[in-house]
Amino acid sequence: MRNGNFRFAVAQALVLAAAAVGVAVSFHLPLRDPDGVSVPTYLRLPAILLAAFLTDVLPRAVRRADSLRHVTSELGAVVRERWGRDHVRFALVGLGAWYLTYVAFRNLKSYVPFVNRRLWDDALARFDRILWLGNDPADVLHQVLGTGFAAHVMSFVYVAWIVLVPASLAVALVWSRSVRAGEWFVTAVAADWVLGVATYFLVPTLGPVYAEPGDFAALPHTWVSTLQISMIQERYDVLADPFATQAVQTIAAFASLHVGICVTTCLIAELLRMPRWLRVSLWAFLGLTVVSTVYLGWHYFADAIGGAVIGAAGLLIAAWGTGNHVRGIPRRVELPERQDSFAEPR
Repeated sequence: MRNGNFRFAVAQALVLAAAAVGVAVSFHLPLRDPDGVSVPTYLRLPAILLAAFLTDVLPRAVRRADSLRHVTSELGAVVRERWGRDHVRFALVGLGAWYLTYVAFRNLKSYVPFVNRRLWDDALARFDRILWLGNDPADVLHQVLGTGFAAHVMSFVYVAWIVLVPASLAVALVWSRSVRAGEWFVTAVAADWVLGVATYFLVPTLGPVYAEPGDFAALPHTWVSTLQISMIQERYDVLADPFATQAVQTIAAFASLHVGICVTTCLIAELLRMPRWLRVSLWAFLGLTVVSTVYLGWHYFADAIGGAVIGAAGLLIAAWGTGNHVRGIPRRVELPERQDSFAEPR
């Protein structure tokens, strides 16, 4: 029985947290709860944990019980089977490493305009035109897909990605009993954030919708439009006085971690030999994510390429860090792994 190998994930979380503290002290900037403006962490995180826990044990208890009166007794049995000490430790350590990395990542992302004021939007826009044979990729997508109903579809895809990360974390740490799969995926996503924030500092960008807002004026108002307005206002507030607001600055285009984390998820699914329908769905969602981020102006096409590289690199680094490799090459992992399961096979 293994307890999960999160040593590398914890180490990179501590390194990134130290970097965030170092930048904050050096540039006289505040450390913030990145989601404190909406729902504070001390409320949101326990709620997520409770919801994930209940969705893991409650359906099983209901399915086992022969009547509603017996659900409570079956619930206790399911909790004992599914949530032994080893799995509780696995879930808490994995979640802690993941969340510390996330908080450090969001704070460092907020510091980018104070550390490196140069913007690379013009250079990336020129590179995009080279890749697209003299055309602007967003303009091509607007002409091909239109600027009406397609905008709402692309907005839905973008929002769906926001749901994907916490949902995939719940699968890896709470619902699944494959330790190798869970530790690898969580460590890989955290590695994506580490690599991603490094590119933010090296190649600061705003993204097409902020660099050339007129190019996206024809799009109808969607939920994403509201988010884009909110993000630019938060950037103004932070740049004006970072101590006068609880918000963090979240605008940084290169590289696209939407694409990066999708690539990581797709590759993990392949290496875990997940069902074919799921793998095909994930690759299709990756394609839609690339299209949506360019269509809506979040990213240059070059950002998507950079994100894909980060997603593959994060997977490889996590394979090294968790021991899921053979001579440096990521190895396939069978699901389920009985020898790595915290619960006895049933």
